[in-house]
Amino acid sequence: MDIASIHALFLECSSVSIDTRKIQPNSFFVAIKGENFDANTFAKEALEKGASYVIIDNSDYFIDQRTILVRDSLKALQELAQYHRNYLKLPIIALTGSNGKTTTKELIHAVLSEKYRTKATVGNLNNHIGVPLTLLSFTSETEIGIVEMGANHKKEIEFLCELAQPDYGYITNFGKAHLEGFGGVLGVIEGKSEMYTYLSDNEKLVFVNLEDAIQVEKTKSLPNYTFGVDKLNANISVTTVTANPFVSVVFEGLKIKSHLIGLYNANNINAAIAIGNYFKVSKEAIKSALEGYIPENNRSQLITKGTNQIILDAYNANPSSMAVAIENFKQLDNSNKIAILGDMFELGEESLQEHQQIVDSLFNQKDIVCHFVGADFFANSVDNENFHFYASFNDLATYIKKQPIEHSTILIKGSRGMALERTLEVL
Repeated sequence: MDIASIHALFLECSSVSIDTRKIQPNSFFVAIKGENFDANTFAKEALEKGASYVIIDNSDYFIDQRTILVRDSLKALQELAQYHRNYLKLPIIALTGSNGKTTTKELIHAVLSEKYRTKATVGNLNNHIGVPLTLLSFTSETEIGIVEMGANHKKEIEFLCELAQPDYGYITNFGKAHLEGFGGVLGVIEGKSEMYTYLSDNEKLVFVNLEDAIQVEKTKSLPNYTFGVDKLNANISVTTVTANPFVSVVFEGLKIKSHLIGLYNANNINAAIAIGNYFKVSKEAIKSALEGYIPENNRSQLITKGTNQIILDAYNANPSSMAVAIENFKQLDNSNKIAILGDMFELGEESLQEHQQIVDSLFNQKDIVCHFVGADFFANSVDNENFHFYASFNDLATYIKKQPIEHSTILIKGSRGMALERTLEVL
């Protein structure tokens, strides 16, 4: 069956799924093999749970005319998504970057939704499987699509751009993330800039933050729409950026007060303002959207737990995001400050050096008590009365239960694999 015929069947369905636990009536199920499972074995279950059609790539699991046999289910999903994108012909904004992708995506979505029927990547479904699922979630009613793209190797952003074929693009920043896969910071810049190459080759527009020298240099010859802080040469400029503790900015005389912690989130807010302004969303609607956005999913959340104020930023971490989170924490005029920091992963040969730099940045910070968690990289190698080291989260939890933390401001940050949001359960 060719892709056009498969797409016609897909249009009869109300949703797409790759997980039988999330099957909805009249859904379109794609059986994708994983490292530890073969989803072909779930084809019958998917139909029993209400799927109208299933794509499989193993003839042993063919059932009836509702079963679509292809050579490779993953490739079929990707080809179907690309075909669907061309079928809809809607404007698509793509964004990537080392830090702040998901928060920026959510802010842009909130702003554009004030004027348009907008759909965006759900959660962080931003890889070679997530991007196709995002594209297939767009319908004929969608007026603007927003696609988040993640990568930990070169050529991934190039591939995702070929799938999504964005009309607009934005790179949040170039930081020390996935250094192992990219081969260092220069590899990160090269890999993320694959989006610029696609936009340039196809004469599409890029949004550029003039505060970022790398963005400015990389986009000199591209059609662009620029923004910055107090920048006379920008298409739009914000003023009076503050964080006490929430970020506020002034745009065209209108003060916008967010619920996001940390000055590092100002760039994410400013990007959403710029993109909203480009798409002619009124400044009053932009203000309403940004002030109404409440962070969740362990990203830049301010939580009160008993007598403690907690800055929960534990969804993920890399040296760049860890550094700015710590710098912001240092600036807070709070007493009894405690940092709970977990190992950062996928840094390759630079892991020990990058972790040591984080430790060094806090060595003389007498007003912050630091708890470092992780057997792999944060190691008990520094003699400092304000430093505590734990090989595992359980060791940290045991300590907190014996020495309860009260009346403190607490920063919690670490890589996803550390799952430091669990700290809330023991505070």
